[in-house]
Amino acid sequence: MEQVVVSSWFVYLLRCSDNSLYCGVTTDIMRRELEHNQSAKGAKYTRVRRPVTMVYQQTLANRSEACKAEARLKKLTKAQKEALVVQFKPI
Repeated sequence: MEQVVVSSWFVYLLRCSDNSLYCGVTTDIMRRELEHNQSAKGAKYTRVRRPVTMVYQQTLANRSEACKAEARLKKLTKAQKEALVVQFKPI
């Protein structure tokens, strides 16, 4: 029998120290937030805007869907992104 590995992908928004929002995708939200805050693996954008805080996340079935959702989020205005953040209820 084959083992089926179920992997969730996430699209997320981080609030940076300058109040800007950064959008990305990952398979591990907690690891990625730590990377953005503590390591060179964090995005160049967030490395100079630390600390960052996770303010929005959405779970998706696969990388393709996550990347499509990221593209849609990046096209939103700052006000529209802020509305998503306000509506977001962490689990």
